[in-house]
Amino acid sequence: MQNEFKDKVVLVTGGTGTIGSKLVEEILSYQPKQVRVVSRDESKQYALLEKLRHPSNLRLFIGDIRDKERLLLAFRGVDIVFHAAALKHVPFCEYNPFEAVKTNIIGSQNVIDAALAHRVKKVVAISTDKVVNPVGVMGVSKLMMEKLFINANYYKGDDPTIFSCVRFGNVTWARGSVFTLWKEQAARDRAIKVTDEQMTRFMMSPADATHLVCEAARHMRGGEVFIFKMPAIRMVDAARLFLEKYHPNSSVRIDVIGNRGGEKTHEELFCGGDSYDQVLEGERMFIIIPRVPIYELEDLPQIPYAGFREVLMLESYSSRDHVSIEEVAKIM
Repeated sequence: MQNEFKDKVVLVTGGTGTIGSKLVEEILSYQPKQVRVVSRDESKQYALLEKLRHPSNLRLFIGDIRDKERLLLAFRGVDIVFHAAALKHVPFCEYNPFEAVKTNIIGSQNVIDAALAHRVKKVVAISTDKVVNPVGVMGVSKLMMEKLFINANYYKGDDPTIFSCVRFGNVTWARGSVFTLWKEQAARDRAIKVTDEQMTRFMMSPADATHLVCEAARHMRGGEVFIFKMPAIRMVDAARLFLEKYHPNSSVRIDVIGNRGGEKTHEELFCGGDSYDQVLEGERMFIIIPRVPIYELEDLPQIPYAGFREVLMLESYSSRDHVSIEEVAKIM
């Protein structure tokens, strides 16, 4: 991959989370001038420092994206921003909807404002498959986040900053992911919980997710949504394989508890309702080109992205089309 980060100052919001911390680790391998992390938890920041062996070019800012003044300070001299901070847990967002608004929407606008104020070159916001035909607070708030970032390209004037989004599904073994929950449930309750026997989800490893986020930063021109190609698995198959792998010959059972509020049986990464002018396909991802033209893109060739081709028809990309149980085993 072309070195997008050498001698650059890169900032990651939510940089102590699963994706954020893997991003920090990967970016540090590209010899940046400095990597900055903005996050709220000092304990997680210290744990990250210890894990990475206290690199001299890593700077940690305790702060919240809801606090614009703190972001304006942290963004000084930054070249590239990855926005990974969010409220992500579906039930918590259902019970605390305005907290989701304050973080996922207002906090995201603060990131945009700080980036424009300091003329940051590139900003990549990390989204989720739950923005497609959303039924819950988390999906709705993250969809609004996507709209804020894409539409920021329309009113930035002659500011050099460009904004794009990346969209993917669940990350295996992420903090709060189903696999980490099953591990805790099996030890505590001798049972792991599945909400619906038909439920399917997209899955990807943290390493693959962070590598593709960095790839999106290299390809971005501003205004795109990058959609990663991900295998989808049936959650009851994943639960059975989890028990076979980690609790063979044990009495741990699978309990089906029914859908929680804000959940869908199947997720989508793309649907015909997405507002787009063009869809491009590469080996590992799709690119949605915005329907409303961005003036910087108007004079570019029709497909200005190396390694991508135009897709004439893409109606949907749903987790309903799940992989075999053998493929699930490889993903786990």
